[in-house]
Amino acid sequence: MVSEAAEADPLGRVAKPRLYEQLVTLLLGYIESAQLGPGDLLPAERELAQRLGVSRATLVQALVALEVLGVIDVQHGNGAVLVYRPSIATVIKGLREHRNRLPEIVEARSTIEVKLAGLAAARRTDSEMEAMDAALDVMAAEIANGGKGLNGDELFHQAVTAAAHSAVLAQLMTFIAEMVLETRMESLGQPGRPEQSLASHRSIAEAIRAKDSKAAAAAMQAHIELVSDVDLLK
Repeated sequence: MVSEAAEADPLGRVAKPRLYEQLVTLLLGYIESAQLGPGDLLPAERELAQRLGVSRATLVQALVALEVLGVIDVQHGNGAVLVYRPSIATVIKGLREHRNRLPEIVEARSTIEVKLAGLAAARRTDSEMEAMDAALDVMAAEIANGGKGLNGDELFHQAVTAAAHSAVLAQLMTFIAEMVLETRMESLGQPGRPEQSLASHRSIAEAIRAKDSKAAAAAMQAHIELVSDVDLLK
């Protein structure tokens, strides 16, 4: 039987760091020891994975976490560029705070964007449909060139918001835009996710094209469930 003193232990247990947190710590230690400064390139992903003894998929989780926190900028064709050199403690604290609020960001998206998709199907104009199609073309081109499709993804959701013709909901999307960008970066950083996301965007677009509000809302909900499946939430 556990004593009351043990149950009330103010120290509790130290949470075991997730693997990507350990990798973040190692990467920041490398940045410090190598005296890298803003604008300097980190070694290529393949080299980093080999030196750390992890898969590239696991390494990508750590790089995505650092990108979301603004420590690095992962540029297609160039690799990971250091933006600034923070303390390890600051980054780990920011990472854990970010992970804790991710479910609430997903909840907000489900509430607002599902409604926006339904309204867009009912209210969209031909030119607004063309804007969605153009955004999908941008995303497809980015992915075909080896990128994540981040810009096209953002353009598509902006086009859906505009087509809904709801000033209040548009203001709410502006308010959470920076937080949504965090989840977008994390989701599109998952292996195979850009292609999956593009396909779900196309499903949303087809429902809006058909002016089927119920189908558009369902497609947006399915999309948000897809993009909320990120490793940082596990």
